[in-house]
Amino acid sequence: MTFTLHLFAADRTETVGDVVSFTGEDKSGSFGLLAHHERFMTALTFGLARLTLADGRRDYLGFPGGLLYFVDNALRISTRRYLHDTDVGRITQALTRELLTEEQALEQTRRKLHRLEAEMIRRLAQLGARLGAE
Repeated sequence: MTFTLHLFAADRTETVGDVVSFTGEDKSGSFGLLAHHERFMTALTFGLARLTLADGRRDYLGFPGGLLYFVDNALRISTRRYLHDTDVGRITQALTRELLTEEQALEQTRRKLHRLEAEMIRRLAQLGARLGAE
């Protein structure tokens, strides 16, 4: 017995058929899904997930996190980005590289937003002082 996996990311979508099992991780720990599982939803944490396919092959998925929803014998995963590979070593290295790059970009964005917020507060204070002086 198998199910279908639908992957949705900002830059692409993918469908994987004949999935026997999915093993992933959320904040409560590792979990597994088999065909005809009851309705299930969780937030995936950063890391790897494993797929076992009907032909015996194992595929690996790397996520920076995402939303997982299993219903009507179909698994849907929505995430900003994902990696899909058959080699666990290769996907681990790629995930580490991409995570570092993404985290650096997010940190730069946070710093810029902090500076923007500080500048807006400073200008509002100046404006308030001018209005109070009039």
